[in-house]
Amino acid sequence: MLLDAASLYFRAFYGVPTSVTTPDGRPINAVRGFLDMTARLLTTHGPDRLVACWDDDWRPAFRVDALPSYKAHRVAPEGGEEVPDELSPQVPILVDVLAAAGIDRVGAPGYEADDIIGTLATRASGPVDIVTGDRDLFQLVDDARGIRVLYTARGIGDIELVDEAAVTAKYGIPGRAYADFAVLRGDPSDGLPGVSGVGAKTAAALINSFGDLAGIRTAVARTVVPSPPLTAAVLKKMHAAGDYLDAAPVVVAVACGIDLPPIEGALPRTPADPAALAGLAAAHGLESSLSRLGAALGWASDALG
Repeated sequence: MLLDAASLYFRAFYGVPTSVTTPDGRPINAVRGFLDMTARLLTTHGPDRLVACWDDDWRPAFRVDALPSYKAHRVAPEGGEEVPDELSPQVPILVDVLAAAGIDRVGAPGYEADDIIGTLATRASGPVDIVTGDRDLFQLVDDARGIRVLYTARGIGDIELVDEAAVTAKYGIPGRAYADFAVLRGDPSDGLPGVSGVGAKTAAALINSFGDLAGIRTAVARTVVPSPPLTAAVLKKMHAAGDYLDAAPVVVAVACGIDLPPIEGALPRTPADPAALAGLAAAHGLESSLSRLGAALGWASDALG
């Protein structure tokens, strides 16, 4: 099980009231929510291994160089990602809690969590569950290898299981074609404009007719007499979007070959540092959440002392 950590702690922050606080009154809702979601996922899906995948760089230079609009609307005035004031101080606490619990947290300089997930999923010798609220990771679903997405669009209590059939049912495209579909349609949440005037329906028709983005672009270059789905209007839009279509695949494609060290991901059967974890629990009011996480991991009831 690969957790898109930022996706989950943002969802926890917005899903759990900020009135959930530490003993001294600081919001701790994102950490509590993240731990409770993780416990529920472990209990419901029973993975053999677990990795929290981290954004060491939420807006990598190679993607911004290709498309400067990438996540530009989410850059804070002082630089860096715009994060709610009440969330920022919670992230280092979550880092410390994961380390003390013994849950592997993996990032890589210059890459997003998506790329860590893509690399670890590609390496895996067995089935993989990817937990995220980010549709970009739909491109990784692979029925033959048992790679699916547990999509948290409606929260952790109502997860949507996304495999190739689900992608086809939702978007009307082959299950492995999501990345090309996203390039064509665009994604405002990531500052990805798409081809102007080409919506989801036209994007799906183009993919189904020509297979993939390369096939579509070859057809666009060769078409003299327009016919659906390459009507005169669509041809004009595709020609006008040439520079964007050169750049966007670099942005959308999840990197699946990062040079990462071997990652064990073993479920910790006892906390890595019980004393540190007990101290974090007391300082931040995390006793109940860590008790639930410990129960899901099979820890002894006195694991935190």
